[in-house]
Amino acid sequence: MSGKEGSGGFRKRKHDNFPHSQRREGKEVNSSSPVMLAFKSFQLELDARHDKYERLVKLSRDITVESKRTIFLLHRITSAPDMEEILTESEVKLDGVRQKILQVAQELWGEDLHQFHRAITAGKSRSHVTLQEYVEAVSFQHFIKTRSLISMDEINKQLIFTTEDSGKENKTPSSDALDKQLSAWSLKVPPVDYLLGVADLTGELMRMCITSVGNGDIDTPFEVSQFLRQVYDGFSFIGNTGPYEVSKKLYTLKQSLAKVENACYALRVRGSEIPKHMLADVFSAKTDMMDQEEGLS
Repeated sequence: MSGKEGSGGFRKRKHDNFPHSQRREGKEVNSSSPVMLAFKSFQLELDARHDKYERLVKLSRDITVESKRTIFLLHRITSAPDMEEILTESEVKLDGVRQKILQVAQELWGEDLHQFHRAITAGKSRSHVTLQEYVEAVSFQHFIKTRSLISMDEINKQLIFTTEDSGKENKTPSSDALDKQLSAWSLKVPPVDYLLGVADLTGELMRMCITSVGNGDIDTPFEVSQFLRQVYDGFSFIGNTGPYEVSKKLYTLKQSLAKVENACYALRVRGSEIPKHMLADVFSAKTDMMDQEEGLS
């Protein structure tokens, strides 16, 4: 074994003879050089952008959670004795969600929306779909009130905020001089998120339809069925020409429509034979059978 080899038979490298605590002496970097100053400015810019991205992700999660809670609250309207009380409470929750969206609009003021679109649309996880959840909650409430579909323009009008809406706690990231000149913030819902939110709405309407039948409400299933047919016809016009996510939601929308139509058929044909307190169990059993058949096919 040669002297250059260690006990294990491996050659020693030159830096192995130096203690780990010591470093080779080198030239000191001039921190005031133009290159270092430029890199420091890049560092500050990137840190500020990453911090803003993380704040947007947190806000998007809060918006998603509050929107889901609003949807759960609206489902109680089929069994609640006072419908107006539920609608009032849901409006309060949606106002809280809009305050979160206002903070998002303030964070995005003067920024390129496309650089932060993933933060406010999908967040860090694919399960967080912020704007779609908000559209679903708002359109669900609007349908309960008017039995119609809210337009994208109406949703965007609700997301225009003045300086009075911002409150004392929410501050714009711009300077004080720019803050005085700024009169309003706004955040527009992209058309794709609006379509996907409406597609998710159909699933909530299907659940409301089945629940309302169990509570003796015979009119709601037929109103929901007619509404879902119109929505399905509209999505069918888009077909495969739209985004991939929209065409993917079309299959789920068709399933929800089939379940509602099946409930309406049973009500029209066998409604007089089945007691009202058993209608929900019959429809739930048929829905489970349809899900099993779709899984086997």
